[in-house]
Order: sequence, then structure tokens, then C-alpha cells
Amino acid sequence: MTLAVTTPVVLAVHPSLRASTFKDLVELVKANPGKYSFASGGPGSPGHLVGEQFRLSLGLDLVHVPFNSAGVAIGSTIGGHTPISIVAPVATVPQVQEGKVRALAVIGKTRLQTLPEVPTIAEAGYPDILGENWFGVLVPAGTPKEIIQVLHREIAKAVEHPDTKERLAALGLDPVGNSPDEFGEQIKVEIAKWATVIRAAGIKAQ
Repeated sequence: MTLAVTTPVVLAVHPSLRASTFKDLVELVKANPGKYSFASGGPGSPGHLVGEQFRLSLGLDLVHVPFNSAGVAIGSTIGGHTPISIVAPVATVPQVQEGKVRALAVIGKTRLQTLPEVPTIAEAGYPDILGENWFGVLVPAGTPKEIIQVLHREIAKAVEHPDTKERLAALGLDPVGNSPDEFGEQIKVEIAKWATVIRAAGIKAQ
């Protein structure tokens, strides 16, 4: 019915890693095949899928290490066990602000208000890598059009309310509230895009 909010994932590294930019990281991984790994919040999570897109699109020999949450994944990077993490802003931003990890890129369309100095992946020179997470509202098939219109109008209004936008921004979420038709088309595009990545990476249901 409508896409309520989107959120990027953040690629961060342990401070000891010799990479101050995303390009540095790519060169480091290419020069050391099989040596580096990235942590995600679990198999099939946004961080995992984006990491596989990153790995496949650049031909990198990079190992995925899944954890059962974004918090545990970023903790592994803080501890130096998995030098790279690709997880949600809500888990990453506080650790970046405290200097426990270094963020190299926001893998989304816009910079985060909470990390304004960290470039987007396109600004870092890799526009083809993009994998925003999103949260939408759906209704059962056959729901009367009039009800859909009312729900869409109220949800779009709610996510654009100044207080709501402020709270969403603190969590790394961007309000959208697009039309039902636009959301339907986006779902089709997302299914096709990530199905290709899943097949190429050999990801299996668990």
C-alpha cells in the first residue's frame, strides 16, 4: 500500500584496518584475497545481501560471517574478530561516534543526519552498489480502494509530521509515504534485484 520509511546500511571497519576510504578498503581486500571478512545481522539480512552485492560486483574474495543480530555483528567488529561490518545505522552510529569503529560509507541514497561526514556509496565512487532496507504497509488483496486511499493518506501524513521525522532521523530512517502504485512497482523491482544476488551468491533458506 505504501512505503513508510527507508534506511541504509553502514559499512564500518575496525580502527586498526588500513583503510580510511571505501576505495582503500576495496584495494586492500583485492590485494589480500580470502583474508578479510564482513559481519552481518544474519543470513539474508540487508547487510548480508548488500555485502554479497559488494563482493560480487567488484569480484572480491570476501568471507561473510553471520550473527544473530546487528548488535552482535558490530560487536564482533569492535572486538577485531570480523574487521568489516555491514549493518543498520541504529547499531553502527553510536559505535562510530564513540570511535570504536570507523564508518567508510553509507550504502543508501543520502547521507545520514547522524553521520553527516560519512559519504554515500555513490559519493565514494561506487554508485552501482545500493541496498536500502525499507518498511512498508500492506493490506490484504481485495481491500476496497477507498480504504486504501484513506490509510495511505494518513500514513503519509504521519511519517511527515515534524516530531515523527525527528525521531525517525535519530534512528537513521527516512520517511517516504509513496503511492500504492509506486510501492507495488518498487516491490517488483526489489524482488528481481535481490533474487539475482541471492542466486549468484548461492544463499539458501535456513
